[in-house]
Amino acid sequence: MTATAHVEACLSRIAARDGEIAAFLHVDAEGARARASALDAQPDRSAPLHGLTIAVKDNIAVAGQPLTAGSRMLAGYMPPRDATVVARLLAAGAVLVGKTNMDEFGMGSSTELSGFGPTRNPLDVTRVPGGSSGGSAAAVAADMAWAALGTDTGGSIRQPAAFCGLAGLKPTYGRVSRSGVVAYASSLDQVGPLARTVRHVARVYAVIAGRDPLDATSTDEPVSAVTWRADLAGLRIGVAREHLAAAEGLDADVKQRMEAALDALRTRGAVIVPVSLPHTRHAIAAYYLVATAEASANLSRYDGLRYGQRAPNPQTLDALYTHSRADALGKEVQRRILLGTFALSAGFQDAFYQKACRVRRKIADDFTQAWQSCDLLLGPTSPVPPWRLGEKVADPLAMYLMDAFTVGPSLAGLPALAVPVGVDSQRLPIGAQLIGRAFDEATILAVGDVLQRAFDPTLEVA
Repeated sequence: MTATAHVEACLSRIAARDGEIAAFLHVDAEGARARASALDAQPDRSAPLHGLTIAVKDNIAVAGQPLTAGSRMLAGYMPPRDATVVARLLAAGAVLVGKTNMDEFGMGSSTELSGFGPTRNPLDVTRVPGGSSGGSAAAVAADMAWAALGTDTGGSIRQPAAFCGLAGLKPTYGRVSRSGVVAYASSLDQVGPLARTVRHVARVYAVIAGRDPLDATSTDEPVSAVTWRADLAGLRIGVAREHLAAAEGLDADVKQRMEAALDALRTRGAVIVPVSLPHTRHAIAAYYLVATAEASANLSRYDGLRYGQRAPNPQTLDALYTHSRADALGKEVQRRILLGTFALSAGFQDAFYQKACRVRRKIADDFTQAWQSCDLLLGPTSPVPPWRLGEKVADPLAMYLMDAFTVGPSLAGLPALAVPVGVDSQRLPIGAQLIGRAFDEATILAVGDVLQRAFDPTLEVA
């Protein structure tokens, strides 16, 4: 298939389905067609992503295309240059088809909290696609793009991938550049790919990973190539009791699919090892203090004076700040800013933020201890399958608890991969999560490929 034919097929799917799904905030049909035509005219088509369509989450800068981060605060903003990950995609021959919807500034688990309306799950439009990278997941699941970029702060790639029947990778913190990405929580944010197969995820990851001098947090650690495996003989896969046997609120169908995944791994030669991550019960509390504190600092720039929408005709400077932020920022973003500001305020910083940082260290130490007896971990991505639109949006705490299994690896800075492992009794997709050692994406990708093929042996190899 030519790049032009591939792009036209994706644009046709967008025209047919996106009116109902709302995966995209901006579709660059003209630019995608021009890019595809130019690629088809090239004699050398050996670039790793030549002619393949990629959708980009709308908190990642693409020069000449709107960037809103799902917020009316940034409506009308046009970034002057590409994010590093976008520049690397283009250098690898990819075609960008548009910018995808997201929970405002990445703050949500369902993509219902976008300032521009919710995204629907293309597998069941009465359900959420997960968040905050729900638009990216929906675009791929609906065949509107071959792959997509998302960002993951506490599960925002992995959970939408699981809800839409896809593979999704959160790389090790520092593995992928954040230059040109709108910040939510700077010590947690990472860019990563979503695609139908683990091997497609690996192709995109290989392009975007690596040191970037524009991001001081990116690392010089070498990026290892993935060695694909036929079996898992001798590999030790840990199962944390806190993720399965003793997990609170774990749906029965999700638990059954995790047991099926473990059986599939045993059959292929893996050794299943029980482990414990005792501080898991504190992960949600620690995450929602650390992340909101950093969000409070990062989002202070959007004040209507330096950046962002400005309230019309303010009478005082105080009114300018108050009305610009209250009118342009959604309720969930306001809630997290207030929570983070409180946690950093005089008299409370030691009691809340500093304590959360100490718990974060304990959570990382739990993983370090687990690596003494296993090579990677397997558990659920989400405690439940995708829920109905509107079901949890009025209960912030219930929404926060949906991140129970994904925030631990984020706090520890570890790589984690969501892999589809079947469906529940209502035919809704369920994803397992593989957690690896720092900078060992190659192992979880190789195991994820074996696991995905165990449940779908018809997958293409390329």
